[in-house]
Amino acid sequence: MRQPMFALSVLASSLAFGLLALPASAQNETASDATKQALAAGYKALFTCSGTFIAGHREAVIEANELDGIYTDYRPFMAGLSDANIDERNRRVSVRFDRNMPPRIAQWRQGMGCSLLPIGAGPEAADFLPRFANPRARLESDRAPVIGDGVTYTANDNPLALGRLGIPVSFAFDGQTYGEGTRTSAVVVVRNGKVLAEDYARGITAETPQRTWSVAKSLTSTIIGAAVQDGLMGLDNEAVLNEWNSGADPRRAITLRHALDMATGLESGTRGSRTDRLYFGGTTTDEMLQGRVLEAEPGTRFKYSNYDTLVAMRGLRQTLDDDARYFSYPYKAVLNKIGALNTTLETDWKGDYVSSSQVWMTARDMARMGQLYLQGGQWGGEQIIPADWIDYVSSPAPAQPTSGEFGYGGAFWLLGGSEGLPADTFAGLGNRGQYLVIVPSRDLVIVRRGYDVAGLDRFDVARFTADIVNVIDMADAERAAQEAAEAEEAADQDQTDAARRERARSRVGRRE
Repeated sequence: MRQPMFALSVLASSLAFGLLALPASAQNETASDATKQALAAGYKALFTCSGTFIAGHREAVIEANELDGIYTDYRPFMAGLSDANIDERNRRVSVRFDRNMPPRIAQWRQGMGCSLLPIGAGPEAADFLPRFANPRARLESDRAPVIGDGVTYTANDNPLALGRLGIPVSFAFDGQTYGEGTRTSAVVVVRNGKVLAEDYARGITAETPQRTWSVAKSLTSTIIGAAVQDGLMGLDNEAVLNEWNSGADPRRAITLRHALDMATGLESGTRGSRTDRLYFGGTTTDEMLQGRVLEAEPGTRFKYSNYDTLVAMRGLRQTLDDDARYFSYPYKAVLNKIGALNTTLETDWKGDYVSSSQVWMTARDMARMGQLYLQGGQWGGEQIIPADWIDYVSSPAPAQPTSGEFGYGGAFWLLGGSEGLPADTFAGLGNRGQYLVIVPSRDLVIVRRGYDVAGLDRFDVARFTADIVNVIDMADAERAAQEAAEAEEAADQDQTDAARRERARSRVGRRE
């Protein structure tokens, strides 16, 4: 293991109908200091709840990891908050922020993680939260040397790569080589379904889930792929949401493909990746989507936005039209089948999966998701996602980012244009240094998790990946050369043996 990385009021009946939540028209207005204080308290309550009851961390560890290095605009408000009140018996966390308001409350449920109640809601509002009828159990021990499907492990498989991978993996934890001040918590390298390298910071293990942040978008794409494989949805079917399929609403032209490609054309404010009132305010997904108007024709503009991912997942809920089936679908259709048993998708208080960010997943479970793509969408002989889904997510969408070095397609980033990386490299990327990198041409999955500080250097995932690919390529080349030399030596020995036998026969013939 490595050393440390770094050191209630009565609820009005109207709450049942969401009347205390902010209207959609207010979602992008500049928040007052009072609202920012409430949002910061919600941030603290939710992350303390998830960190305690999903990841199993102590409060001091949560303070050091989850609540340190957060968005810069919340830091002064977070500093003024009281300590979180962790109610172990009720699996509930509350954080006070205003003497005249109820505290912000996050409630845990088995298998569904933590949900944040709206600003102004008291603890009795937790009765409205959805729950699993039959929650699944966690995988208590996850230390197998293989992650893929039908893999035979050989301890001496490419020992050159096994030994040399320790160099870039070790450097990933030094807080300097791949970004000054970066905080790596986990690295897993899988090739041909075998775990070649794995390391964790102190307090993190193979069974410790971390918040995926936006790698959840890639998981959403995988879940939607399963729905397409099951014949439930179509990439190019219009009117993803029922509300858009009426009257003069032009949003009916938005397809599932547009949503996964970040090309719905929907308004999402100046920062499409910040949906703070949903994540930390207790506003619900449907309320956030109600007021989204078109800014561009669907399919013509790339704009990275949490809303687009939320559209896709809410579309799945409406398609299934059965909440019990919706709640279980990500697990039954994908996660359970690939052995990702330590992953939890969290919901808003109305039951929509906040799968643009709010997923907790171990590094190994994340690697399993990458391995599914390397296996052509198959696991255990079953086609879980369509075979052509891999081509879809790893190919450039019609509308591409206009800045940055990476392309985009199907809720994955395309890294193939980066120096030293194979052209087919694609990845799920998330806030604070969450990375799932998939390199099909090398049969390689790389996972790096972290608690990087917002506003400082980002972990250079492209260079880290290039260094790992270089180690593997060099080891493969040396091994191939060694095998060729051994084959040539064996051939020479065969020739020598053949010549010796021929001379022996000649001597016998002369004596006769």
